[in-house]
Amino acid sequence: GHRGVDSTGETTYKKTTSSALKGAIQLGITHTVGSLSTKPERDVLMQDFYVVESIFFPSEGSNLTPAHHYNDFRFKTYAPVAFRYFRELFGIRPDDYLYSLCSEPLIELSNSGASGSLFYVSSDDEFIIKTVQHKEAEFLQKLLPGYYMNLNQNPRTLLPKFYGLYCVQAGGKNIRIVVMNNLLPRSVKMHLKYDLKGSTYKRRASQKERDKVFPTYKDLDFMQDIPDGLFLDSDMYNALCKTLQRDCLVLQSFKIMDYSLLVAIHNMDLAQREQGVPTGTAHADTRRPAPQKALYSTAMESIQGEARRGGTIETDDQ
Repeated sequence: GHRGVDSTGETTYKKTTSSALKGAIQLGITHTVGSLSTKPERDVLMQDFYVVESIFFPSEGSNLTPAHHYNDFRFKTYAPVAFRYFRELFGIRPDDYLYSLCSEPLIELSNSGASGSLFYVSSDDEFIIKTVQHKEAEFLQKLLPGYYMNLNQNPRTLLPKFYGLYCVQAGGKNIRIVVMNNLLPRSVKMHLKYDLKGSTYKRRASQKERDKVFPTYKDLDFMQDIPDGLFLDSDMYNALCKTLQRDCLVLQSFKIMDYSLLVAIHNMDLAQREQGVPTGTAHADTRRPAPQKALYSTAMESIQGEARRGGTIETDDQ
């Protein structure tokens, strides 16, 4: 993989230190969001999905960029106007996006997953930044027009919410990153986490995965741990099924096969016991996450919104 560790013990990605990469990301996003705010708002056009803007950041600074103490780098922004529209659709204002990502240092997450990607989370827990391979970034770019169409038709989608696609060119290497919604805030403990595909072949978590502090289990584990399943009220259940059906149709239309549903469970009784509070007692959590900036930032809030609206399942064969 591209991840490594240098002589000081710091994480590197494609030979760039994590601190230099974090700094470059924040400088680049600050510049690109700022320059975008000077451009008038307009409808998204087909060519907007294929625009790539590029700016050079010499360490001594330039008339467009500030001086910095990293090596020179170039920052590329993919489809800036299209992603501005996506952020707007999700209720994220430009100043909130900037504040979340650039006002405090990004936090590196230790669990990189099987992909060998590097993950960062914004200090307010709103956004995840993930390094992606060239093929993944290229694929996401190709998906953008279809993704745009899907969001317009189905704003309560459970597909990942993409807020920006960027590339840091440093030391002759391209480091591509995507900014997404953070589904699992660090301030709320998830007692169980499942990656569900709806199949049973080789769908049990490995021993290596089970040995982790917060393992991600699979379908066979779910069937064993929660044989009766999870109980939802009927409106919530219908809204969830409808959303999953619509999302699967979209993935099918993109010819994507390798996808799964991430289910994370916070057990309130267990959480109260862990904090020494009698079960069933009203308890104000002093570590409650700050109010979120994104509309429907978690999957269930989106589904609850749909359920409140009285969503019903509508498929073509009804």
